[in-house]
Amino acid sequence: MSKILIINGPNLDLLGRRENDIYGEETIDMINSEIKKIAGDEGVECEFFQSNHEGDIVDRIRDADASGIMINPAAYTHTSVAIRDALSAKAIPVVEVHISNIYAREEFRHKSLIAPVVTGQISGFGKDSYFLGIRAIIAAVKGDRR
Repeated sequence: MSKILIINGPNLDLLGRRENDIYGEETIDMINSEIKKIAGDEGVECEFFQSNHEGDIVDRIRDADASGIMINPAAYTHTSVAIRDALSAKAIPVVEVHISNIYAREEFRHKSLIAPVVTGQISGFGKDSYFLGIRAIIAAVKGDRR
């Protein structure tokens, strides 16, 4: 059975309690529950990890025993060469997801350091970015690149 590691970066543990106009009312646990259901229907296991600490995220990527990674690096999207390098070194499919459209927000959010080293990026669809993302990473792991 394939396993996908889902990584959520800083402040995503506050979903449903912070800036609901941008991030929605669903908590990370609610989103993770739906991700697990979608993956389970495809015969894929999920492992979830959230941290507000860059080094912990880098270590989790490095130590991942997974066929693919779906990551919302949150604020680290725009600042972390370390997370970028860890993902690049992993040599497995990776999908970057964002709840908001990072290109329609503040100028400093328009640049993703992560995007050039991942299989693909999905942003701007609210919680559905995660659901589109899990389907995309499952397809990439299974080799279906249509």
